[in-house]
Amino acid sequence: MTWLIIIGAIVTLLGIAGLGYCIKTAMSFRTKQMEDDEMTAQLQRLVPINLGSVCVAALGLMMVVVGLLI
Repeated sequence: MTWLIIIGAIVTLLGIAGLGYCIKTAMSFRTKQMEDDEMTAQLQRLVPINLGSVCVAALGLMMVVVGLLI
C-alpha cells in the first residue's frame, strides 16, 4: 500500500502548510496596529481555517498509519 502512504504524506503536508499559513497570518496581525474588536474579528475568521488544517493533517496521518499496517 505504498500509494496510500504517499497520498497520506501529501495530505499531511497540505495540513501542515495550512497551519503554517494560520501562524503566519496571526503573527502579522500582532504587528499591525488594530483595535481589540478588529483583532478579535480577524482571529475569529482564522479559526475555521486552523481547525480544517488540523483535521486535514490528522486524516493524512491516519492514511499513513493505515498504509503501514496493511
